[in-house]
Amino acid sequence: MKHQLIMPSSIDHLRNAIIDKLMAISNKDFLVALNKLVESAVEGDLDKEELPKHVIEGIKRGQADFEAGRYITFDAFKKKLSAK
Repeated sequence: MKHQLIMPSSIDHLRNAIIDKLMAISNKDFLVALNKLVESAVEGDLDKEELPKHVIEGIKRGQADFEAGRYITFDAFKKKLSAK
């Protein structure tokens, strides 16, 4: 089933569009996982999680590398990888 991209004009329209799409899903594992996600969002658990310190430091190092010009394009990476 193809789904049309809907540009909702309000929260209610968005919610209804999501519900319509959910009605077409029959994969129980997917729905169980989605239910857990929705429950945790309702409980506010998603706002309480923080990234570990080592992850934040790694992100900062990556941002510094990028700002200093120490990066390659994805195409250059693919070319370099295929040469090995």
